[in-house]
Amino acid sequence: MTNLITLLTLTDSRLPTGGHVHSGGVEEAIASALVVDLGTLDAFLRRRIRTQGLVAASIAAAVHTERLDVHDAEAETDARTPSAPARAASRSQGRGLLRLARRVWPDGKWADLRRDPHLPIVAGMVGRVTELTPAHTAMVLVYTTMTGTATAAQRLLALDPADVAALTFELADLCEQTAAEAVTGLADLSDPLLDVLAERHARRDRPLFVS
Repeated sequence: MTNLITLLTLTDSRLPTGGHVHSGGVEEAIASALVVDLGTLDAFLRRRIRTQGLVAASIAAAVHTERLDVHDAEAETDARTPSAPARAASRSQGRGLLRLARRVWPDGKWADLRRDPHLPIVAGMVGRVTELTPAHTAMVLVYTTMTGTATAAQRLLALDPADVAALTFELADLCEQTAAEAVTGLADLSDPLLDVLAERHARRDRPLFVS
């Protein structure tokens, strides 16, 4: 399997990691009238890329390069994810990716991980075992952070799929810049608004998405 095919597969929305049931906070943002159209979705995606996307990608890159072992990475991820529901969402998707990774790459050091590892930690180990570059590992995290939320918003707001696809193309440069920044070291930041949205979503009655 070539690195290019691996990269494309890891960024495919059909990858069975459970990401399709997570909105990245956009369901609550829509319910709160913060995202109402393509323009406000653009602003939300940029915010998410530059905060949660950057943090997740930086942790994945650090695990990939072994600047962080998996145990320290767990603590660093928890510290950068103040919201308990957001931590739960990360661990849920991490379990999904780990389940797949064990099947596709059985020789990986998956026994080093806890049963419910954070998504960026598993992604970093997958990047290492598949011999992707750290920049590519970071790009997977940034790109899927964007596309998962964009797809959820498209469904919730009944947006034109072509418009949403065009928007993701427009954000390509920002994704590349963010991934490049992520490989330089751990990002130390959070976004209080996204944390509040995660907490509100967890208290909603019958949400459509898990997060």
